[in-house]
Amino acid sequence: MAQKRGSLSINSDNIFPIIKKWLYSDHDIFYRELISNGCDAITKLKKLDMMGEYTLPVDYQPRIDVVVNPEEKTLTFTDNGLGMTAEEVEEYINQIAFSGATDFIEKYKDKSNADQIIGHFGLGFYSAFMVADEVHIDTLSYKDGATAVHWECDGGTEFTMEDGTKDSVGTTITLFLNEDVLEFCNEYKAKEVIKKYCSFMPTEIYLSKAQMEEGKEPELLNETQPLWAKNPSECTREEYLEFYRKLFQDYKEPLFWIHLNMDYPFNLKGILYFPKINMEYESIEGVIKLYNNQVFIADNIKEVIPEFLMLLKGVIDCPDLPLNVSRSALQNDGFVKKISDYITKKVADKLAGLCKTEKEEYEKYWDDISPFIKFGCLKDDKFCEKMTDYILFKNLDGIYMTLPECLEVKPVDVDEESVTDEAGNQVEAEVVTEDGEDAQTEENPEKVIYYVTDLQQQSQYVNMFKAAKMDAVVLTHHIDQPFISQLESKNQHIKFQRIDADLTDTFKAKTSKKAEKEMEEQAEVIAAQMKKSLKKETLQVKIEKLKNKKISSMITLSEESRRMQDMMKMYAVNGMDLGAFGAEGETLVLNANHPLVQYVVAHQDGDNVDMICQQLYDLAKLQHAPLSPEEMTKFIARSNDIMMLLAKED
Repeated sequence: MAQKRGSLSINSDNIFPIIKKWLYSDHDIFYRELISNGCDAITKLKKLDMMGEYTLPVDYQPRIDVVVNPEEKTLTFTDNGLGMTAEEVEEYINQIAFSGATDFIEKYKDKSNADQIIGHFGLGFYSAFMVADEVHIDTLSYKDGATAVHWECDGGTEFTMEDGTKDSVGTTITLFLNEDVLEFCNEYKAKEVIKKYCSFMPTEIYLSKAQMEEGKEPELLNETQPLWAKNPSECTREEYLEFYRKLFQDYKEPLFWIHLNMDYPFNLKGILYFPKINMEYESIEGVIKLYNNQVFIADNIKEVIPEFLMLLKGVIDCPDLPLNVSRSALQNDGFVKKISDYITKKVADKLAGLCKTEKEEYEKYWDDISPFIKFGCLKDDKFCEKMTDYILFKNLDGIYMTLPECLEVKPVDVDEESVTDEAGNQVEAEVVTEDGEDAQTEENPEKVIYYVTDLQQQSQYVNMFKAAKMDAVVLTHHIDQPFISQLESKNQHIKFQRIDADLTDTFKAKTSKKAEKEMEEQAEVIAAQMKKSLKKETLQVKIEKLKNKKISSMITLSEESRRMQDMMKMYAVNGMDLGAFGAEGETLVLNANHPLVQYVVAHQDGDNVDMICQQLYDLAKLQHAPLSPEEMTKFIARSNDIMMLLAKED
């Protein structure tokens, strides 16, 4: 063939006009594109062999060799695929954007499975010009009588093409790097980038230096049969763990994993791991790597991976993804939403199956995976619908219950003479009917589920619940508040109420009408005294006879007020004063059965009544929420004063 000169013909009928320097956002991606092209060429040659249109040599070993040459500032990529004739170079290289892969699929669409052809746009080769001042191609076609071709281009639209000297079937691409990117011909940098993009490509990839040390062989950099490509029944537990450690450099064992394996209506494989996370000290952002035919595309592409699953770690390989020209983003396609929905469904099915068939194992995982699941319920209505009955709630005895089980819990009959508090003190108790006051009835269709947010802070309320044989669930995570609000909105008959939101009749002692009238009179007196002593004119004060005579005072805060207060804190701007707002809905409950309360009623003009009122209020507040630094200082000083009074009496 006589030497030929010409200009590259740019065909942009089916893609956006592409300028070589703007082709990709990450310059290191040329490694992936050139190696992918080599994989395609090898895949095509093997398919031709399968169809009887070509016979591979007996000793044929498909491979791609990458050679770095820092001295010459070059990189070479060599594959032993089907190669190209001069006509094919003219068609596939000189006409930018004419896809060889597309042409191949069209030609053999009735004879072969095209799933494993990576390229779609024919632009991967031109990524080389992002880093190279000059690019050479040496190629020899598999076709009988083919002549080798040598092609050169200096990055402009001018090229030179002539007969070449290559004597083996396949293609070698040589890049003469520009001065700004010489790091790419460094052996260690090349290894890093190839492992990033090509660790699981279906053809073996070897890396070597042009001047190899004696006895040193090219290094194999990839695994051609990744674990996700295997049938789940063929994979062992140790293989899953080893794959996780190798891919994510995480040596903490994951809780469990889900192996996705789907062939219809689209091809999708993958493994999703639920990692064990220390919520206080670690980021809860995971990494899900997206692949297309074992070619790495990107991490955490939100169009494919549901937002809540980005807390997980794993891989998803979907050859059917409609990628854009750079393979690093997705076209806006309804098909992508179907893939996302499928992944969500498989995760929900797996979790529901675990809860139904391996409840004990599911309970072991629950504290670690509950943020994933609750976040998923908040973000995805379909996921929430599937998971609602498999959300677990831990009660005061540490027993896990599903939401339906929580709704079935009813107060049990209590022997009035046998109830004691946790300290062993006998307390009064009235018999509670089987239905209880909060049971669901025609008149009262709303079922209340009590909950605790801090077992230590709310311990007095917890003790009261236990003494009354009542139960509550423990919700200590930040995500629990928006989650229970969502459950209430989706289940109108359910209401969550913190145990310090109100005092149910269960905790109140029986009183006669005469005693009730006396309490009403005392309430006015003591309310006035408390407001005067505390200098809190807006303070809400109630007086009740509680069964447990050891309790002097408590604070309740209505559920609505507390949730509004939490929301205000969440969205508060700097300098916003929430103190006044926080007091709304707050009630100080004084136990008429306690001697200190009776002392205040009987000694309104006493020397120590202000101190006792202040102490009663702080004691109540301590059981409800932390004291401010100023309040704590006063409380300690006052406690010392009270002890000094006791010491003087002795």
